[in-house]
Formats: sequence, structure tokens, C-alpha cells
Amino acid sequence: MEATSMLPILKKRLAFLSGGKDRRSGLILTIPLCSDQTNMDELSVTLDYLLSIPSDKCKARGFTVIVDGRKSQWNVVKTVVLMLQVILVSANKLTRYIEPSQLTDEFGGSLLYDHIDWLNKRLVFEKFTKESTSLLDELALINNGSERGNQQEKERPVEYSFLPSVDPETVLQTGHELLSELQQRRFNGLEGGMSWSPMDDELLAQPKVVKLLDSLREQYTRYQEVCRQRNKRTQLEEIQQKVMQVVNWLEGPGSEQLRTQWGIGDSIRASQALQQKHEEIESQHSEWFAVYVELNQQIAALLNAGDEEDLLELKALQQQLSDVCYRQASQLEFRQNVLQTALEFHGIAQDLSQQLDGLLGMLCADVAPADGTAIQQTLKLLEEKLKSVDTALQSLQEKGQGLLDQMTSQAPWTFGKDVSIENKDNIEHIQGLMEDMQLRKQRCEDMVDVRRLKMLQMVQLFKCEEDAAQAVEWLSELLDALLKTHIRLGDDAQEAKVLLEKHRKFIDVAQSTYDYGRQLLQATVVLCQSLRCTTRSSGETLPRLNRVWKQFTVTSEERIHRLSLAYTFNLAAEKILKDNSQLEEQTEAWKEFLEKIDEVEVTGKSLLDRLTVPVVYPDGTEQYFGSPSDMASTAEHIREKMRLVSQKKPQPPEPIPKDS
Repeated sequence: MEATSMLPILKKRLAFLSGGKDRRSGLILTIPLCSDQTNMDELSVTLDYLLSIPSDKCKARGFTVIVDGRKSQWNVVKTVVLMLQVILVSANKLTRYIEPSQLTDEFGGSLLYDHIDWLNKRLVFEKFTKESTSLLDELALINNGSERGNQQEKERPVEYSFLPSVDPETVLQTGHELLSELQQRRFNGLEGGMSWSPMDDELLAQPKVVKLLDSLREQYTRYQEVCRQRNKRTQLEEIQQKVMQVVNWLEGPGSEQLRTQWGIGDSIRASQALQQKHEEIESQHSEWFAVYVELNQQIAALLNAGDEEDLLELKALQQQLSDVCYRQASQLEFRQNVLQTALEFHGIAQDLSQQLDGLLGMLCADVAPADGTAIQQTLKLLEEKLKSVDTALQSLQEKGQGLLDQMTSQAPWTFGKDVSIENKDNIEHIQGLMEDMQLRKQRCEDMVDVRRLKMLQMVQLFKCEEDAAQAVEWLSELLDALLKTHIRLGDDAQEAKVLLEKHRKFIDVAQSTYDYGRQLLQATVVLCQSLRCTTRSSGETLPRLNRVWKQFTVTSEERIHRLSLAYTFNLAAEKILKDNSQLEEQTEAWKEFLEKIDEVEVTGKSLLDRLTVPVVYPDGTEQYFGSPSDMASTAEHIREKMRLVSQKKPQPPEPIPKDS
């Protein structure tokens, strides 16, 4: 009798074992009659189930039945009492037979009881008992080989007949959880309250759960070992079968595919076609190589965990498989390397041929001098093309020699044929192609030498023209710098003298730049005569050079004049300002001192006037030194010094009045 089959009846709580005990240690059976009509058949079924739970030892101590008829009709109570044949005792006398701690709250006791919780735990226990018992039977059959006792099981696949109907791990986990709850004795009650366990060792036979778990673990351990041994045997048989499949294919169809491939092609397209065919062969081999890798891993795993009697057989299989696979892989790799080298060789040859065609077309075209940069670029391109051709030819020769070495060193396994005879056409093709490229390159080199000489002269011509134009630009920049930055006249005589010396060096730089430009323009005339071409330098650059030089000369002379005037002014002013002697009036020294002061004032006014005058070029244009603010600052400094000098001038004596 199982709770699952009568779950709706048990949920009605027609009767229950609360876990409480009377003073004789007998179990208390409670029948809570309600106001509704009680179904006696359902009550009978419930009582039969509840009374089947306790052990024989527990049943021997008897039961105390509490029939709660306070909410039911007397005829129902009477029927139940007659059915059970019990002695009636009033509710207020229950404590004579039962301790209050063993009574539930409806009888004034403190025992906690949750019927739904008890029912759920009971379902778990019965499920575990049923599943574990069934699983033990299945595992025993499997472990003892009895599962093949009938023809139907023999015909079922091994994978299915060898598996139990339920997962042993799940059943074991359920049993451990159940045992843990039984041991904690907390199937009812609240945290911190009284604990109650109606499913203790007297009701549910806790040792039964322990015994079932022990039996399950033992059988499951045996089952795992049986599975391991069976899987190992099955795996070994499968490995042997797969190894022979791999070996037979590689030594049969695989080797035959390679025997039909020999040539290297005579162009990129032909080599690519052969390579594509080889890739198809490799693709077929790769499928078998993947099987080899998987088999090798499986064999290695079995070697690590296998028995001694299996080691020799496994090692022999592994060695046989490895020898065949490595030999076939070496053949594939050798063929792939030859084809790849041949493809690279034909690729270099095609690229070199295109480069030679391009170089020849460039050499056959007329050279039209546009400018120096274009000629330099053309010459650089010509040199780069020739260098590229030389590099490509060298690469072709190296690649060709490498390909020849590969073919002449081909191993005897090459399909059992004479290597030298089979490779004769390939070797002649390689050598002939390299010789043809060498001859074409030599012809281009001879033409390049002639073209290079002419282009170098053109480069020199345009270089001279560009440098001459650059000289004009430099001279213009010097002129611009002279006007915009060379504006200081010095705060004293020493600084004015230093600026004057620097300006003379500045003039020397400009003179050198002008002379350099003249020499370049003369060289362009000579080169044009040699190349029989015209140049624009004499018509444009030379007038510009002369014009800028004249402007620079005028500006430079004005700068020298101002600096000289500033030096004279500062020198005279400084002498006067440093003179602290007391001169008597109307003496020669006194008069000479006055003349020096007058001379400083005249020089200062002349310098101030000079600052306001622009530089006038031969073509009538005018330019000023620096900005107006710069000139104002310089003029203010000069005026300040003139004021200081004027303060040194002695005042005339006041006239002495005559006596009247």
C-alpha cells in the first residue's frame, strides 16, 4: 500500500499519527471527526495505511486512539468506536494516559504537527524506497550479466540494455537528502520550537534508508566498474576497426592519388590548377588524418589507464597508425612544397617579364624635359625599375635553383619511377626560362646606360635652373629680413658698432648668394647647348636676380648710413654725458664743449630725419624699415639722449646791473 495510490484520501486528514506517545510508549492515533458525513470506507483505508507504517516492535506496544467527535454527530462517533472496539474516555481525562507534551494543540497539548508536511515527506520516503529497490534489482542484473537472460534483451543495442531505468546519482542524492532530514528530526515544528519527527526509527525505520543507501553505493560502484571495463573493451574493438580503415585507405586510394601527380606546370595558371588538384587530394586525406588524431588521443588515454595485457596491442596499433600517417603526410607535404615553389617561380617569372616590358617601353619613349623635378622622378623611376628587375631576376634564379634542388633530391618513394627521367621536361623548362630572362635583362641594361647619361644632364640642367631660382628667393628673403628685422640702431656707440659689423657680414652673405645665382645661370646656358634645348632661366630668372640685387644694394647702403650716423651720435653724446669737469666761462675749452653739444644736436636731428625717409628703389618703389611703432621707439630713444645732452649745456650768466 503506497501513499501515492490514495493521496486524495490522505489529504483529507481523516486520521493521522501525530508522533506523540502515551505513557506506555504506544503511538497515538488521532481520528478528527468533522461535521460533514465521514466516509467509513475512506477512513478504513486511511487507518489500514497508517497502521502499516509502524514496525512490529512498535505495534506490540499498542496504540492509543483519540476519536475527536466534538464537531461530529454522535451516530458517527458511535460507528467509529464500534468499528475500532475502543474504550471511551472523556477529553478532560486524556492527561491520565498521555502527557500534554504528546498531545496536539486541539487537545490542549504542545506537540506540533503539520499533516501536509508529513504527507510530503512520506511521499518522498516511499518514492525513494520504491526507486532504490527497483534500481538495486536492475544493477544486480547488470552486474551479474543477467540482463542478457532473454532473447529480447540480447537483441537490444548494448547502449540501451546496459543502462538502468533511473539515474543512480539522482536516487542516491534523494536518499542522502531524506536521511539528512530524518537525522535532523525536523520534519515538523518551527525554528526554535519543539522538534517532532513522526518518521523516526520507529515509524519509517531510518536504518532501512541507511541500508538501502549502502546497498545502492555498493552496487553502483560495481556497476561503474563493469561499465568501465565494458566501455574499454568496446572502445578497443572500435579503435582496431578504425585503425585498419585508416591504414587501408592511406596505403590504397590515398597513395594511388599521389602517383598520378607529377608535373609542375609551365605557367602560373597551370601551377594553380595542379595546386588546386593537390588541395582536393589533401582535403580527402585531412578527413582521414582527423580520424588519426582522434584515434591517437583515444589510444593514449587507454595507454594511461589500460591494463598490462592491453598495452602491447595498443602500442602496436599506435605505431602502425603513426608510421602510415606520417609517411603519407610527408609525401603530401613534399608534393605541396614542390607545387608551391613552382607557383612562386612562375609568379616571379611573370612579374619579371612584365617589369622588363615596362622598362623597355619606358626606354623607347622620347624624353621631354618638363622641369627638374619631373626629370629627377623619371630618372629615379628608371633606376628603381632597373633595380627591381635585378632583384626580381636574382629572386627568380634563387627560386629556380631551389626548385631544381627539390626535384633532383626527390625521394625514391616517388611512385617507383626514375626521378631524373620524369623531371627532365620540368628541369629544361626551368633552366630555359631563367636564361631567357637573363638575356632580356642584359638588353635593357645597355639601353638604360644610354638613357641615364642624357637624363643626368637634364637633371643637372633643371637643377641649375631650380638652384638659380632658389638663389633669387634667398636674396629676396635677405632683403625682406633687412627691411623688417634689421631696424635697431643700438642704445649706445658700442652696440651701434657691433650692429654695423654684423650688417657688413650680412652683406657678404647676400653677395655670395648673388654670385652663386650668376654662376648657375651661366651653367644652364652651357647645358642647353649640349642638349640642344632652350631654357627660360636667361629670360626670367636673370632679370629677377639683378632686380633683387639692386634693391638689396640700395637698402643695404641706407642701413649702413643710418648705423654710421647712429654710431657717431651715440659716441659724441656719451663723451659729453661722461664729462663732469667744471669749465670756466668764455674759455677755449668752454667754447669747444658748447660746439660738441651743438654737433650732437645736429647729428641727432639728422638721424631723426633719416628715420622718416623711405628707401627708394631704382624702379621708383619705396620701402620703410620696420613698422611705424618700431621707428617711433627708436626716435624716442634718440630724443631722450638729446635731452640728456642738452641738460649738460651751461646756462649763460645773468647780467650784472650797473650802478645808477
